Amino acid sequence: MGIFAMPSLGADMEAGRLIEWLVSPGDAVTRGDIVAVVETQKGAIEIECFEEGTVRELLADIGTDLAVGAPLATIQAEGEPIPEAAVAEQATPVEAEQPVVTAPAPQPVAPIPPQRPQAPAPGVVQSSPAARIKARELGFDLAMLTGSGPGGAIVLEDVEAEKTPQSKRSPQDEMRRAIAAAMTRSKQTIPHFYLSQTIDVTPAMEWLTSFNEGKPPSERVLLGALFLRATVLASAKVKTVNGHFTEEGFKPSDKINPGLAVALRSGGLVAPAIVDAEQMGIVELMAAMRDLVTRARAGRLRSSEMTEGTITLSSLGDSGAESMAGVIFPPQVALVGIGAPGLRPWVVDGNVEPRHLVTLTISADHRANDGRQASRFLSVFDSLLSTPEAL
Repeated sequence: MGIFAMPSLGADMEAGRLIEWLVSPGDAVTRGDIVAVVETQKGAIEIECFEEGTVRELLADIGTDLAVGAPLATIQAEGEPIPEAAVAEQATPVEAEQPVVTAPAPQPVAPIPPQRPQAPAPGVVQSSPAARIKARELGFDLAMLTGSGPGGAIVLEDVEAEKTPQSKRSPQDEMRRAIAAAMTRSKQTIPHFYLSQTIDVTPAMEWLTSFNEGKPPSERVLLGALFLRATVLASAKVKTVNGHFTEEGFKPSDKINPGLAVALRSGGLVAPAIVDAEQMGIVELMAAMRDLVTRARAGRLRSSEMTEGTITLSSLGDSGAESMAGVIFPPQVALVGIGAPGLRPWVVDGNVEPRHLVTLTISADHRANDGRQASRFLSVFDSLLSTPEAL
């Protein structure tokens, strides 16, 4: 019997709150099925199952805060025997034969008063498991609190509100706190180095103008999709930038799942990944980017998108600073930062011409890369953007 546990949805995640079950005991599940929704500092994340079988038991209640690795459900694999205890529960009891007794004549029976719900035992406070654990940690007496849960039960929020009644953090504050913790850990543990190169994106922008001509806005391709495609193809050629650094050392990834840094309207940042991006063309990548940004801002990302990134792309868009050197998202080993395009003088065939330029910067983990690999990545990226029709 397999245990489906709370997954880690990023280096900055320590716990999550279960807010919805999408399966019930007895449901069949396969790899990739969305089975639950968990709320973290970065929004609601759809949790995928990576086992096949039948959901046997749900071990966590909705609204409970659970640490990474905490059991959520049990899943019975196909062909796996059902535990004897469960078989006993499912067995239909057989009534023992009773002697035949002649019933007495019916007698008048007094009406039975309606049953009232049984009150909790004296001294027992209705509360959630998470609230009881937190109250023990803080030394609070639950009997002194007022519950806001079903039937007046005390839930975790009630305990936390009592702990810091004047300093409750907003979701945006929680996200900034999580980002700060992850980025601090990244800079403290990853030996970053940075290389930059200015590239001419005029050919790419001219090609886009021609490609998008006559198309409705929903079908147009943006420059960001070309940047993403170039990142994917350059990562395929320079494999040391694509993968994870673990306790065993650097492990290059067979897949290229570029994370896309998305600024949320409410504040904060997430970097969900486009899985198997190496199998997508420009149009498919553009559609995937639109979908990812829409769901990120709606707070409906999937667990695989938050955990399977192998390299990250962060672009400042059409306006902003000329360059950006980002912080690597662990356990990844590289982040590609692209400044805003600008019209500046550039030498072309010995002549100075106005050209659209961007500054491309790679932040690399020195444990997996050195200057030679990072420089080659920038060179390949530049070459790809100079012939956008080949992307």
